[in-house]
Parts: sequence; C-alpha cells; structure tokens
Amino acid sequence: MRALGVWLRSALYLLLLIATVAPWSFVVLAAIVTPVAARYWLATRWTRFAIRAARAVCGIRWRVEGWDNLPDGPAIVLPKHQSAWETLWLPSFLPRKLTFVYKRELHLVPFFGWALASLHMINIDRSRGQDAFEQVVTQGDQHLRAGWWIVIFPEGTRTAPGSTKRFKTGGVRLAVRTKTPVVPIAVNSGECWPRKAFIKMPGEITVVIGKPISPEGKSVDEVAALVESWIETEMRRLAPHRYRGPYVPERGPATARSVNS
Repeated sequence: MRALGVWLRSALYLLLLIATVAPWSFVVLAAIVTPVAARYWLATRWTRFAIRAARAVCGIRWRVEGWDNLPDGPAIVLPKHQSAWETLWLPSFLPRKLTFVYKRELHLVPFFGWALASLHMINIDRSRGQDAFEQVVTQGDQHLRAGWWIVIFPEGTRTAPGSTKRFKTGGVRLAVRTKTPVVPIAVNSGECWPRKAFIKMPGEITVVIGKPISPEGKSVDEVAALVESWIETEMRRLAPHRYRGPYVPERGPATARSVNS
C-alpha cells in the first residue's frame, strides 16, 4: 500500500510539472523585451514551485548546512550532482543570480529549452573541442563581472548515490583563469529523487555548502583535488551506508578537459 501511495504521488507530481512548464515557459518568453534579470526572476518562480510541490506532494523536505559560507562576492559553484532536484533548488534559493554551463543542444527542447535560451546563460558548442572552454571563459568573465555566480557540475553528469566519478576540471580551470573562489557543495538528493527515475521517495535532502576555496597561488590540480576531497568526504558523512570506507583520492595529473555540465 505504501508503494502504491509513493507511485501515485510521483505520478501527480510529474503531471504538475508537465502541466505548468509549458505555460510558464511562454510567460518567460513573453517577457523577452524585459531585462534578463527580470526573465531570470520569472523563471525561478517556476523552479521554486517545483521544489515546493515536491515537498507538498512527494514529501521531499530539505535542509541546509553552511549558509554562512556563501561569499559576498563572485563565486563559481561546484555542486555534487545526483538528480534534477539540485538543478531546480540552486537557482531557487541561492542568493545570487546563477548561470549554468550547459550544452547548446538543450535550446532545442520544446518550451523549457526555448525559455532557457532567453536567459542568456553560458551555453557551449561541444563540437568545437578546446574552443568550447574559451567560450566558457569569455562568457563566464562577463557574467561574473555582472554579479552572477556560475554553476558547473564537476562530475559532468548525474551520479547514483554511493558512486564517485572522477571530477572534470572545467570549473576549477575557469576559477584559476578568472581568479574567482570556488564554492563546493555536497548534496544527497539521490536518496529521494533517484537519477532517471520516475519514483520520488519521501525524505529529507541535506545540502552542505563548503567554505570558498581561493585559486590564488594554486594550480588547477591543487584546486581540483581540494574540491573533490571536500565533496566526497562530506558525501560519506551524509550517506555512510552508501560507501565502504573513507574517501581515498585517486587524482593524478589532471587530464580531463571537459566543461560539460
């Protein structure tokens, strides 16, 4: 009976998202003549709705540790990525406007992609290889100067709870190039909102915000190792049942060059 209830709530939640995303995308698109900050505010009204609906319908609560670690200045946010939940939560509740780094193909997604394109976030053409990173540097520097924070998921894709993928270096390379602090974030969202899963389980998601890591005087490898070590150590604290032991770094010389999020 409990399983049926979870299934029904998950179905209702999915229907709510489907029923609201297209109309709200048109609202954002209709505001194309307004400043991008106004369109961003409109877009995040829907992401807030999605997060609060997940709580009301599916019983997915959340709490935050480390609010005081958020800097009062430029930042590149590097979060753990376990589900779509943090993609919705980050722009809804972090105190600055956020620009995500994502592949340009998302603009082809009906409604959602069209509205996303109107926000002028950092989108990259992955076919351009190394030039894609230069796109990120150019656009990233512009956004940072305008007061936006940049979000890059260092694993590059969603990972299942308990799994660890080697972190990509795009975010920390951007931090070193722009001399911008990075803010690592650990989140165990996959416990309630599994990757690529229809079922949403009730429970509490914990978001842990780490202290900013300055790139000053550090190499890309050094910053990457600090970010990966902090996030993966926190993940073992948040979900010890998912791991066999403490985090053991495996990073050698950085070879990953992808900036995909």
